[in-house]
Amino acid sequence: MNKNIVNVCAGLGLAMMSSAVMAESTPVMFSSINGFSAPASNEVKGARLTVFHGTAVSVTGVDFALLGLSEATDVTGVNWGLLGANRVHGEFTGASFGLLNWHNGNDTGANLGFINVTNNVTGANISAVNYSEGYTMVDVGVANLSSNSVVQVGLFNMTSKIEGVQVGLINCAENGFFPCFPFVNFAL
Repeated sequence: MNKNIVNVCAGLGLAMMSSAVMAESTPVMFSSINGFSAPASNEVKGARLTVFHGTAVSVTGVDFALLGLSEATDVTGVNWGLLGANRVHGEFTGASFGLLNWHNGNDTGANLGFINVTNNVTGANISAVNYSEGYTMVDVGVANLSSNSVVQVGLFNMTSKIEGVQVGLINCAENGFFPCFPFVNFAL
């Protein structure tokens, strides 16, 4: 009898340890509302599909938001918001496609969408509206607003500090050769 109890306890212990190891990383994940993720994991190394709302700590690979919001702390690879939005709270490296790309941390790569809300971008923001509270290397859109930018191309461009050039119908930069000037503006 004691031998059976020991075997059962050993088996349960191994099962719990293997499920804890499996829960750390998964090659595929499906996420939806109320924190549902199958399999339950914090890290995806492969592909994740989100319908309505999904969260993960880290995604390396492809992150699809079929409909709704896909959230992650860090993403390396491709965010693809087919009919949805991508939100990255920390580091992003790769390409992000979506109706809304909402990135609070540092981005390296490209954000292509209808609206890009970013912080620091080493790469390009391309959308109808690009809004950044930090530094952007290149913004191309109808309206581009940032704190600090190297290049802005659009109908309306506005930044506190331009390091390169603004090209558009209206170009505003606090350090520009004029605070607002049509067609082109650049730093003095």
